[in-house]
Amino acid sequence: MTSTTTLVTTPTQHPPSIDRLTSLIDKPNSINHLLQTHALLLRHNLHHHPILNFKLQRSYASFGRLDYSAALFRRTQNPTVFFWSSIINSHAQRGLHDLALMYYTQMLTNGVQPNCFTFSAMMKFCPIETGKALHSQTIKFGFDSDLYVRTGLVDVYARAGDVVSARQLFDTMPERSLVSLTAMITCYTKRGEVDEARVLFDGMTERDVVCWNVMIDGYTQHGMPNEALLLFRKMLVAKIKPDEVTVLSLLSACGQLGALESGRWLHSFIENKGIRIDVQVGTALIDMYSKCGSWEDARLVFDRIGGKDVVVWNSMIVGYAMHGLSQEALELFNEMCRIGYQPTAITFIGILNACAYTGLVCEGQAFFSSMKDEYGIEPKIEHYGCMVNLLSHAGKLEEAYEFVKNMKIEPDPVLWGTLLGACRLHGNIALGEKIAEFLVGRNLANSGTYILLSNIYAAAGNWDGVAKVRTLMKNSGIQKEPGCSSIEVNNKVHEFLAGDRTCPRRKEVYTMIEEINGWLKAHGYTPQTETVLHDLGEREKEQSLEVHSEKLAIAFGLISTQPGTTLKIVKNLRVCSDCHAVTKLISKITGRKIVMRDRNRFHHFVNGSCSCCDYW
Repeated sequence: MTSTTTLVTTPTQHPPSIDRLTSLIDKPNSINHLLQTHALLLRHNLHHHPILNFKLQRSYASFGRLDYSAALFRRTQNPTVFFWSSIINSHAQRGLHDLALMYYTQMLTNGVQPNCFTFSAMMKFCPIETGKALHSQTIKFGFDSDLYVRTGLVDVYARAGDVVSARQLFDTMPERSLVSLTAMITCYTKRGEVDEARVLFDGMTERDVVCWNVMIDGYTQHGMPNEALLLFRKMLVAKIKPDEVTVLSLLSACGQLGALESGRWLHSFIENKGIRIDVQVGTALIDMYSKCGSWEDARLVFDRIGGKDVVVWNSMIVGYAMHGLSQEALELFNEMCRIGYQPTAITFIGILNACAYTGLVCEGQAFFSSMKDEYGIEPKIEHYGCMVNLLSHAGKLEEAYEFVKNMKIEPDPVLWGTLLGACRLHGNIALGEKIAEFLVGRNLANSGTYILLSNIYAAAGNWDGVAKVRTLMKNSGIQKEPGCSSIEVNNKVHEFLAGDRTCPRRKEVYTMIEEINGWLKAHGYTPQTETVLHDLGEREKEQSLEVHSEKLAIAFGLISTQPGTTLKIVKNLRVCSDCHAVTKLISKITGRKIVMRDRNRFHHFVNGSCSCCDYW
């Protein structure tokens, strides 16, 4: 149809054929064309034709005009089960569960028996309570063995995380469809049972992009980014075309790993495959580049995104904050507000962290007050945590402690851990013990509580206190998380544990460690043995420091890359002061830039200095 005039007829003309009208309704160019076709039906008294009426209702629903669709439905005389199923499906697809259920109830009241399509429509998006009631209805009407209905039931229980019910239905299916298998895999991945999900996935004879995405995202969401990237490579070998959902999961995986090379390759892949870098993909790219240590690349992506929303601005502000670029974060915040964007709770997490990482205490306190006073945003536990970090990091431990005690909401273990960590950093044993006793006495202590208290005692040389805490940990089955660092070389991520003797190229790595020790001594460096949290002799402490995981990763980077190449290290714990000082020296001696992401923030080491200015 090239012109709307093709729809116009005069009273003396014959109306278009039913086939022609069906075609116009099925494939309208716009809502206006559909309205014109509807007018044509009314003019020729064809609006009651069952097929045309049915298709008209569906087309209105496809354009999101449920009001028109419902109005037509109400005027339909004696609607069949197909009409009822269609109007139910239209509302269910848009999350209007209550209205969909109302139509279903009305259908039963009018004596119309549902069919398998009715149940499938109802189950696509319904909550678990409605799903259980519908399960009973399927048994009553004899549809519970239908493949589509059974698949819908599996999906209902899977979405709710009821793996037992979902699996019982799944195991009794006479045949398993791609949809039911994907639903079951989704159920397992949501619960973190990725191994069970992978067994099902590997046993599938047919896979579409949806099930690949579910499995990849399952790995990403549950801290297994390497597995996500490996599965993606298999996806490409299988010639399955990735979509936007795929790349969003993979960008998150690269961010978790700090795998900049892989992230850049994925960025090129996105552009080469014609996947549009919209707001969602752009935000994921900013997040990935920020977490991989390249705020410069993040900013390039930010500047290229058209039609930015507040989420995009937030991601860049948070990116600046994690790199300690507080002025850049504050400038971006001011620009965002000047343009007319309303800050959100996430915006303030970024801004408060930016203040905390550079010691802007007064500024941070002002921002915290402005949240509710100026923007009407009620602070959440994350914002209180940022304030505790801001105050305690600046050495205002008693003020931070009083702040926690006077909070309007209940402090969580992460917040208490922040304060305990600051007690260790500033050597405040008395307050550390007070906080630990408070947590233990109220059954709020977790593994982090005991480990931080042990570290506080160790830093003060109180080995009796260390022994007491470690006995408590042993009796409770609590283990300290080992230090682990990773480095990406040639698109492969290599991991190192503290004291690792099974690491890649072990002999060369330890030879390089000895060479580094020689450089350090030549520059007058003295190991900071007071950071060793074990009761050892001085030489043993020095040897313990030499094999910290980040030093092994740096040594591997030095022997595996060309001179001048930037090294990017990711560590799971806070970098210790000895490793921080050593890394500054290595950057000066080798002329290399070293970017390190620890549990708290990024450190950019260049020519003997760190971007954190030793404030971390």
